[in-house]
Amino acid sequence: MSRTQLGLAAALALLAGLLAACQKAPDAGWSGYAEGDYVYVASPVAGRLATLAVRGGDQVAGGAPLFVLDATPEALVQQQAQAQLQAASAQAANLQTGRRPDEIAQTQAQLAQAREQAALAEREWVRKRALVGQGAVSRQDADATRSAHEQSQRRVLELQAALRLAREPARVQERAAASAQAQAASHALAQQRWRVEQTAQAAPEAALVHDTYFRPGEWVPAGLPVVALLPPTRIKARFFVPETALASLRPGGTVQIRCDGCGEPLAARITQISDRAEYTPPVIYSDTQRAKLVFRVDAWPAPEQATRLKPGQPLDVRPVAAGSE
Repeated sequence: MSRTQLGLAAALALLAGLLAACQKAPDAGWSGYAEGDYVYVASPVAGRLATLAVRGGDQVAGGAPLFVLDATPEALVQQQAQAQLQAASAQAANLQTGRRPDEIAQTQAQLAQAREQAALAEREWVRKRALVGQGAVSRQDADATRSAHEQSQRRVLELQAALRLAREPARVQERAAASAQAQAASHALAQQRWRVEQTAQAAPEAALVHDTYFRPGEWVPAGLPVVALLPPTRIKARFFVPETALASLRPGGTVQIRCDGCGEPLAARITQISDRAEYTPPVIYSDTQRAKLVFRVDAWPAPEQATRLKPGQPLDVRPVAAGSE
């Protein structure tokens, strides 16, 4: 290589060094990623999946139907609970009143007959008692007549008590037990109605359908998710900062989020700063980050802006200058 070429190469190297030195140092920032807290919609009852109204990638509004299970078994149990409630209610109502009118009328007729017999027995005893002194009737015959008279009076008292009892309701304890049984049957029916309602599930809020896990016709165990939703209110930024940067961050503060394909930077509000250090995650998206121990920070963008983020997407997080929040 000639001296001229060597001199030119040296000059170019010097120029490149000067240009590099004149470049502005990159702003301090941290690496992170977008994360979604998914909502897994399940039914508390088991059943065959009858209808699946959504599929992955759909946008659904709050209250939109998601899926319906076959409610036939639960509906049959509900009908059984309804019948049990009617039986318990009828039993409780029956104990609140006396006997049926026909039963009371029967007792009244028996009482009237007993009174007539008692009056007849009393007259017979009075007559024979008078004849005892004349010797026309034996003492033994008079005593038998008196015994029949006393027995007829006791029969009248017995039927009078039966009539009073027939007109009164059941005992307090019996009525309380019947009322409690009716109340228990009512609660059982309400619970079964709730179970029938739970066979149809709707979106709790507007969200993106992330995935579905069953197809119509398949058996869905109780509590197992059928649909996974990602509402915009549950998309956050998670990033990691070194200990030296903690003093500049606080819950309620604001950071700026940048990502490829997101357009303009997003503002996010910090909600949580981890109280313990952890090692730098093995997957790191910044070549300039060298901290070994970092602190996890969660920040949430506004829901209308959060839809620009995709869970797992690398993020570049930068602090917001004081006074610009």
